Amino acid sequence: MATSISDNSQEFTPNVEPRERLGKIFEYVFLLGLLIGLFILALLIFEISKDGLARFLTPGFLTQTPSRFPDQGGILPAIFGSVLLGLIVILVAVPIGVGAALYLEEYSPKTWWTDIIEINITNLAGVPSIVYGLLGLSVFNYLLGFGPVLISGALTLSLLSLPVIIVTSREAIRAVPESLRHASYGLGVTKWQTVSNHVLPYAIPGILTGVIISVSRAIGDAACLIVVGAVSFLTFNPGLFQRFMALPIQIYSYITRPEEGFANAAAATIIVLLLVILALNAIAIYIRQRYSVLN
Repeated sequence: MATSISDNSQEFTPNVEPRERLGKIFEYVFLLGLLIGLFILALLIFEISKDGLARFLTPGFLTQTPSRFPDQGGILPAIFGSVLLGLIVILVAVPIGVGAALYLEEYSPKTWWTDIIEINITNLAGVPSIVYGLLGLSVFNYLLGFGPVLISGALTLSLLSLPVIIVTSREAIRAVPESLRHASYGLGVTKWQTVSNHVLPYAIPGILTGVIISVSRAIGDAACLIVVGAVSFLTFNPGLFQRFMALPIQIYSYITRPEEGFANAAAATIIVLLLVILALNAIAIYIRQRYSVLN
């Protein structure tokens, strides 16, 4: 028996070193991919800052309305519109998306039609945003009669965000240990109490990751807003049922103008868009970390 164990260990030892070398090779390849991504991101930020930082620091750029002159005016209506769009997307898409994920994971029977729903939701997460723009144009602008106003753009972005929120929320809920559910049921707790008091708080960090991704995509999207009817020039901060601007539309407007100076204004607007997205992400990450500590 001792001889057999010794022979097996001798046969196994030569196979370990090639696997370790292969693992190191993959580690270096992945590290290289990370460094390339960080280098491109740093280069992008450097180029944007070089072109737009001076315009960004110009007095009134963040507090004034747009002007037809590149070195005058500001982007306040676009900032206001983007922030309002993002808040409405959070208020509309997050409850619906998380509720749909909870139903599919905790309540729905595992039948063929739920499988079809899951496949369709996954496919919708990869649909181009301009398709959602056409959907929003048909439903919110024409069918419901809202017209090309901010609420139409916000609801369209909510549709754009829903599939990603549902998919990531389902994965977060699925990662909750079954033992947690069984322990709750063993104490005589109802299913809804188990879901609301144990499953959902445990899954919130993962759910917020999906919210961060989807809301960031929605705020930075321009294609569906162009289709819905966003404008590139306003002299007032938009309301829910008024024509509206957004930072991606403002950037698109600036880069399509041939006059010298609008490229720098576009770069400065990109800086503002990045800061808005970072601020929303920072809030979501703070909430996620807080729940991670509590759990």
